[in-house]
Order: sequence, then C-alpha cells, then structure tokens
Amino acid sequence: MKYRALADTGVFVSELCLGAMTFGGRGGIWEMIGGLDQAEVDAIVGRSLEVGINFVDTANVYALGESETMVGKALEGRRHEVVLATKVRGRMGMGANQVGLSRLHIMEGVEASLKRLDTDYIDLYQIHRTDPYTDIEQTLRALDDLVRQGKVRYIGCSNVPAWQLMKALGISGAKGIERFRCTQSYYSLVGRELEQDVIPLLEDQRLGLLVWSPLAGGFLSGKFTRKTKGEGRRKAFDFPPVDKEKGYDVVNVLLRIAKKHGVSAARVALAWVLANETVTSVIIGARNLKQLDDNIAAVDLELTPDDLKALDDVSRLPPAYPAWMDTLGSDRRPGEVRRLQAAQTRPAAPVASTKRTPAKKATKKKARKRAAKR
Repeated sequence: MKYRALADTGVFVSELCLGAMTFGGRGGIWEMIGGLDQAEVDAIVGRSLEVGINFVDTANVYALGESETMVGKALEGRRHEVVLATKVRGRMGMGANQVGLSRLHIMEGVEASLKRLDTDYIDLYQIHRTDPYTDIEQTLRALDDLVRQGKVRYIGCSNVPAWQLMKALGISGAKGIERFRCTQSYYSLVGRELEQDVIPLLEDQRLGLLVWSPLAGGFLSGKFTRKTKGEGRRKAFDFPPVDKEKGYDVVNVLLRIAKKHGVSAARVALAWVLANETVTSVIIGARNLKQLDDNIAAVDLELTPDDLKALDDVSRLPPAYPAWMDTLGSDRRPGEVRRLQAAQTRPAAPVASTKRTPAKKATKKKARKRAAKR
C-alpha cells in the first residue's frame, strides 16, 4: 500500500480508503447499497488493515447510524491504527432540528457519532452537503470549537460547489478559525465535472481530494454495456447519474484495456483515478472480500501513457464557459496571438470592385454619342 499526504496536515493516508456505506441496513435503500452484517464487516475491515489501509470513512446517516456502530465494533482494540472519518448534515430523525449544519445539530451529531464509533475523537469530521438555512460562518465556528475541544482533529467538506468552498476558506482565513482541509467528491471516468472548477481550486488552495464512487455506482465494473445491463446495486439504484450513451463508449475502451492487462474493468477504472496527482485517496465500498481484493490490487496496476490517453480521449468533457475562452490560445507573452485574433488580422482576399473608374465612365459616354448619331 502506498500513502499520500492529506493536504498540509502532515498526516499520511492510504491511497485507498475503506468506505463504510455498505455496512448495515435492513430493508429500503441501505440494504440495496450494502446490508452487510457485523461478521462481514469485521472480515472486510480486518482484511483492509492487513494490507495497509489506514483510512476508514463513514457517515452518521449511513444506515441511520448503524454503519458507525459497526465500524466502532470492527475497530475495537485497533482504533489507533486508522485515520477515522465521518460526516454530519443528514437527517437523523423526524424532529425539526435533526438535520442540517446548525451549531445545535452539529454538537448533537458529534456526540452521537463519538458514542456509536466508540471513540474519544474523530480524525476527520466532514460536512456532508451544504445547508441553505445556516450561515456558513456559524457552521465553521461550531467545527472550530470541536477541534479546540479535542473531539475532532481536522475538518473537511463533501459535495460542495467550488464557489461555496472558496467562500468558506475565505471566512476561515479572515476569522482565524479552522479551515476545510479536503473535500470528498464524486469523480470517475463517467463523471469528470469536478475538473471544471473544483480540482483547479483544490490545486490552488492545496486541499486534499477524497474520491467517492470511482466506479460510478458499479457502472464501470464491466457488467454494464450496450448489450448487457448487469446485476447488482446499480440496476436497483441507478446512482450517481450517468450519460449512458457516452458511458458505454467509455466502458468499451475500459474493457479493451482491462483485457490487455489481464485484469478487471473495475481495477482499470480505479487505477485511472489514482493516476491523478490531485487525488489524495480513493474510497472503495466492497460488499465482499473478492471485490475488496480486486479493488486493492488497483494500487499496483500501472497504466501506460497510451492507456491513459485512450481513456482520457473517450471520457473527456468539452470545456464549459468560461474555460473555453482559453482554448483560443494565449496572447499574454510578447509575440503571441490568439487564434481568433490571427484569423481577424489575416490579409483579406481581393474582392472585385463594383465602383466605376474614370476610364470606364469615358468609354460609356462615347458609346452613347455613337448611338445618338445613328
């Protein structure tokens, strides 16, 4: 297992993070996603630690708290071996204030998570989404208090638009309070929107990137093509959204490269995400040890430059405005001319004139005089 720095915290986490969204849940959406029992969770967590994974991610809302409880039991006696992350924001009951990013909900949420995880502290506490009803400074001050109290080591965010993330960073800097150290965001071969705004921001602000659903909810497992629709969670719960027609083109290339290397399509898809230097860790959510072992093997798969180019070409999104303004080239350095300007300053092709010259006028005048004499 290889390790990467979590932004500028000085903490190193494994390139693969064990996601706990498949832990627990009976009936409804959570059983469709995973529904694993404690014995299965213990086996997956044990295997992950055995191969060097030191990063585990869950959320209070996963299986309505059951996931956190199972993680706590599976880590009994080994809590110190991992960087433990969880999240807050989701609805945890029908009460009016049992949801959101208010100070009230955050303080209640962290105490409940600490109890379920059976730990005295959370290494990375993340807001799961934004909250339109709570001022972001109030949220940040509540999170800052948790760090000062020793209940949380670092804070992060998830599923936050670039402009809101930058606003939060600005407030933290201006007020001298804790700042988000990373974002947990969706990114895959069929979901590259993150490259348009968020990834440039992360690189500029030196934040970490934790990737969720790198296989697009199983779509990139190789089981879903134009001819075969596959089985599993994606068939029952079609999420995250995917442009299927473009996606099938991506899968075709994925399968071709997988066959060349003698590995699964899923392994290639994970290796592609890991090849991005902005990525800190990729979250994997296995339902059994076979899936887990195949995912783990992705860290040792080295895709060739040709492999990466083929995958990039088939999955690349067209530039969105205003980014496409830069596709016309630069005129900033001496001697540089943008392609648009070059087209405008080219010498125009000669055009036949419709204006009569003096010689033409005289010739016509003589012709009229000859006609009058006749």
